[in-house]
Amino acid sequence: MPRYALITGASSGIGLALAEALARRGQALILVARQRDALESIAYELAQRFGVDVLFRICDLSEPLQLSGLLHELEQSGRQIELLVNNAGFGSGGAFVEQDWSREQEMIELNVLALARLCHAIGGQMARSGGGQILNVASVVGFMPGPWMSNYYASKAYVLHLSEALRCELKRHGVKVSVLCPGPTRTAFFRNASVEATRLDGSKLMMSPEEVALITVKALRRNKAIIIPGWRNRLMAWSPRLAPRWLVRWIAGRANRSVLPLR
Repeated sequence: MPRYALITGASSGIGLALAEALARRGQALILVARQRDALESIAYELAQRFGVDVLFRICDLSEPLQLSGLLHELEQSGRQIELLVNNAGFGSGGAFVEQDWSREQEMIELNVLALARLCHAIGGQMARSGGGQILNVASVVGFMPGPWMSNYYASKAYVLHLSEALRCELKRHGVKVSVLCPGPTRTAFFRNASVEATRLDGSKLMMSPEEVALITVKALRRNKAIIIPGWRNRLMAWSPRLAPRWLVRWIAGRANRSVLPLR
């Protein structure tokens, strides 16, 4: 039986690009997302193009019962996950207290709780078997607070810090942990978060999902702890260390207000 890479949020964007990049290198895949039609088509295409085993599972990871069902199925199947890619997530824009709470809670369930549970369950299996690799997808915004996208920024800070800590804890078990912190990427994220991405289209910060995936796969082979594609994004991630916190908050808030349809 082949050893699999499990990728969440695999139906589009960075998740889809990572799936293709890994399949190109002969990696068997288990793709997880909510959209059956898209996922079924992607799985068939990747299997035909690259001659690898590609399975798919339909699951809304923000629903705890569906996530429990997925983990139970994986355990019962006996399939070995050698790479876990926690990519699923979304953002929202606007003043936190003015947002619909059910949407904000769903973001926490997906960006934070589902990711943590997958790390706990599959990371535990990897530790017991003596090897494996985890890639969690955070963002450059995880390095700073983000007024007017506060819950999203905070969720990515959690992913960043959890990943770095798990890297230390799991190293003795032979499990490698990396965190991907991309900058602006041409995906559906901006539309879903009500961000006016047209203002970012001409930015040199903007990258394609394929560029991000190529850099990421190469960095995974080198077991990099923090993967930040593009030198401009690396500068954006590390510059908050050099500025006072009030200035970091002000700059992030001003940048977010400029691309959000705020009153």
